[in-house]
Amino acid sequence: MKTGGQLIVEALEANGTDRIFCVPGESYLAVLDALHDSSIRTIVCRQEGGAAMMADCQGRLTSKPGICFVTRGPGATNASAGVHIAMQDSVPMILFIGQVASHAKEREAFQEVDYKRFFGDIAKWVVEIDDAARIPEFVTRAFAVATSGRPGPVVISLPEDMLTSEVEAPAALPHTPVETRPGEAELDAAQMLLANAKRPFVILGGTRWNEEAVAQMRVIAETWSLPVGCSFRRQMLFDHLHPNYAGDVGIGINPKLAERIKQADVVLLIGGRLGEMPSSDYTLLKSPYPDQALVHVHADAGELGRVYRPTIAINASPAAFVEAFAKRKPAASPSWAAEAEKAHATYLEWSTPPQTGPGAVQMGPIIEHLGKVLPEDAILTNGAGNYATWVHRFYRNRRFGTQAAPTSGSMGYGTPAAVAAKSLFPDRTVIAFAGDGCFLMNGQEFATAVQYDLPIIVIVVNNGIYGTIRMHQEREYPSRVVATELKNPDFAALARAYGGHGETVEKTADFAPAFERALASGKPAIVEIKLDPEAITPTRTLTQIRNKS
Repeated sequence: MKTGGQLIVEALEANGTDRIFCVPGESYLAVLDALHDSSIRTIVCRQEGGAAMMADCQGRLTSKPGICFVTRGPGATNASAGVHIAMQDSVPMILFIGQVASHAKEREAFQEVDYKRFFGDIAKWVVEIDDAARIPEFVTRAFAVATSGRPGPVVISLPEDMLTSEVEAPAALPHTPVETRPGEAELDAAQMLLANAKRPFVILGGTRWNEEAVAQMRVIAETWSLPVGCSFRRQMLFDHLHPNYAGDVGIGINPKLAERIKQADVVLLIGGRLGEMPSSDYTLLKSPYPDQALVHVHADAGELGRVYRPTIAINASPAAFVEAFAKRKPAASPSWAAEAEKAHATYLEWSTPPQTGPGAVQMGPIIEHLGKVLPEDAILTNGAGNYATWVHRFYRNRRFGTQAAPTSGSMGYGTPAAVAAKSLFPDRTVIAFAGDGCFLMNGQEFATAVQYDLPIIVIVVNNGIYGTIRMHQEREYPSRVVATELKNPDFAALARAYGGHGETVEKTADFAPAFERALASGKPAIVEIKLDPEAITPTRTLTQIRNKS
């Protein structure tokens, strides 16, 4: 006889869980008690949104479900931000929520929420376990659902009395991974369409990639002389200094790259959905009928034809597709062979940052410096805001598994994601980028980094405003500033108050030595960059936007 709490932990162990992220609550004390005797590492966080984002980051970097535990009511609703990120970004994650006891349900009991209704549209599957004997079944199924097809978050509600009940149950077995492979007929059709193309283009996106698949994609690009772009915040899928790399297909896309995609006669979309942001509001590929012949490869059949009618639909994971297609060779040297080189030259020009701009701190030289000093396997995380433009446009990713950023555009992600990344890969350099507004949404997780001795470096780009919204505000309602100004703390002093290392950068030349000191400290660190709010984008100032000049 075992308690429901013990069965939950045993099922997690059977499915290879090595750590969980949580904020404790009385509603799942039986699980916490069982974790006391487990080898699973328990990382306690400061807010449920941060804990859920840490679980998302683990799923994003490992392709194995990140695990998060939160308590009922406000704990669960706080965690919903991380669930939404995982859903929109196709990341495997499982959120366990303590629930009110069975006898109190449907009475609006203390902190009671109907989780099937609350999470119904932002999770892949939501279930409540009423019978502890079925825990092995449901938990193993959750791993299968979270990782198969289009990955995503699963939410499991755990009534308090169910967790303390003692039952007999079968030992949990691990889930069986499900791979979706392309058929020979689909491969033949894709090869023929590509062989007859004149202006092909490849867009990589989505999840279910791995290091080997990325290497095989590089071989395909070289064999077929293909220009390759990466979807929004999926830049780690192709080496940016490879001669076939054409740039990122995201917000603020290089106009020359956008035109290249529009003029392509064949687009090979592997793994991605090409949603509103990477498609430039569905203009690069028109929905529902693209101007280009579209070969869409996706692990979930439900995504094929959902937004775009493909010429060829291939129901396969990116890893399985590139493994199969890497064996296909062109019959002759492709007629478009020189186009990849042209596209890469255009990318290099676009990704070379400006050296001047408003104020005493220039972000261009700072990003260039990081590109020179950071190792190729450094992990960069960020949330959302105009500050992220400097990273996404000008930092050149070289390897798989080096980027964690929400395609959903959620703020507050960078710091908790960095904590998770450093926990997973303690020997790698982990850098979080955050705006001042972005950092203060989940900056309390810096305390988690200090508690577990995880020496991340958070670069806080402080311009005293909600920059993206201010930019839109000045464009649409010039000089009518409301709700976008911020009065911030001394972020370097805040880092020291938490027990970390703090630095303040007020001139460009200050950054390199400040960053070196932060690294050498061996502590979690915040490097605050005081950026002039006029430097709102790499090419236009706030004044220029306001004056429409």
